[in-house]
Amino acid sequence: MPTYDYRCEKGHRYEKREPFGSPTEHPCDKCGKTASRQLSVPSLAFKGSGFYITDSRKKSGDGSSSSSSDSSSSSSSSD
Repeated sequence: MPTYDYRCEKGHRYEKREPFGSPTEHPCDKCGKTASRQLSVPSLAFKGSGFYITDSRKKSGDGSSSSSSDSSSSSSSSD
């Protein structure tokens, strides 16, 4: 479930964890006035390898010779 930021008419701000289909307005937890959902930047974290251009390329010792032999056999069959 995502966490949403809310702000009421009096200026109270708070976060609330709710499902996607929840209403965008409800009573404030602190004063009872109408609180509405605020737009915010989602948190995003890239973890692991493969996010940089250098991570997606194969290293010279990791089977690059097998891919070159496959391409040479396919080019010789088309002659």
